[in-house]
Amino acid sequence: MSKRIYNFYAGPATLPLPVLEEAQREFLDFKSTGISVLEISHRAKPYDEVHQQTEARLKKILGLGDDFRVLFLQGGASTQFAMVPMNFLSPKKKADYIITGSWAKKAFKEATRYGQIKVAASSEETNFTYIPSPDQLKISPDCAYVHLTSNNTIFGTQWQSFPDFGEVPIVADMSSDILSRPFNPEKFGLIYAGAQKNLGPAGVTVVIIRKDFAESANDDLPTMLKYETHLKANSLFNTPPVFSIYLLNLVLKWLENKGGLKAMVEINQEKADIIYDEIDESAGYYRGHSQEESRSLMNITFCLPREELEKKFIAEAEERGMIGLKGHRSVGGLRASIYNAMPLEGAKALAAFMREFRKENP
Repeated sequence: MSKRIYNFYAGPATLPLPVLEEAQREFLDFKSTGISVLEISHRAKPYDEVHQQTEARLKKILGLGDDFRVLFLQGGASTQFAMVPMNFLSPKKKADYIITGSWAKKAFKEATRYGQIKVAASSEETNFTYIPSPDQLKISPDCAYVHLTSNNTIFGTQWQSFPDFGEVPIVADMSSDILSRPFNPEKFGLIYAGAQKNLGPAGVTVVIIRKDFAESANDDLPTMLKYETHLKANSLFNTPPVFSIYLLNLVLKWLENKGGLKAMVEINQEKADIIYDEIDESAGYYRGHSQEESRSLMNITFCLPREELEKKFIAEAEERGMIGLKGHRSVGGLRASIYNAMPLEGAKALAAFMREFRKENP
């Protein structure tokens, strides 16, 4: 391989190079077992050590106490859209949903099948350019949980801080910004995240669940759709996605070596500032989709003056070794996803190209 390119796709996203290199070294002979980690039994001791280590690492990085468990499931966040209300709602129970983007809308739609669902706030009237402020949130005090999406990949918005609803737990889809910054987990009853953006490759879905919240779950459900099933079996009720969990563990080890969440948020802020500064200094040539106070550190969305310029920008960026910059069809324009594994050099390269492109294409 002559040169790695910069992958700005929203997902599957770039992975840390040291993780890929370590996986490459162990690919054919995992821990001197004589077989690949792709072949090893999920009941074998070498894999069991990885399994236990991955949960312990994730709990340590997030500062989770003994009142939390970590599950490694499958089906992506989309399965969790249904699994959460199936477990914690009934026709008589309520839940509030905060709608800040397409994925939040999909989660809301699934939940309406299982309980009394109310929109606590929405930013859809502006095509999701902002995160609602605390005084805009109309929360039902008797609801089972409040659901939010912490970062909106399509629209480039992110909760800058999480609200506190007292005794009402938060359920959060953190697929696209988990492990990107510190936060207080005690407000949350359940957090779920598809791995393919900030945790590792597609194939595993991480679910973090508070034990007391788990105890309130419904029992009369299909076996595989009950959180209790996977809690009792330590995520080994059926064959887990072994290779994805193995790579997740390597990503967690890489994050530890980087200095954890406190160091990671500083790096992520620096990367985002480099690109946002180029947008802000362009005198309107680049127009950000999100309002400034709601800007995401993970997904930067912006438009150019004309659609033909956007097509040219994407084509020339690919020639420079920068891929995945086309925006989502519901927003248009461009999108730069700069998850944890995007190196600082990638953000600098994109900003430099943006500056050059603007000068050459007035």
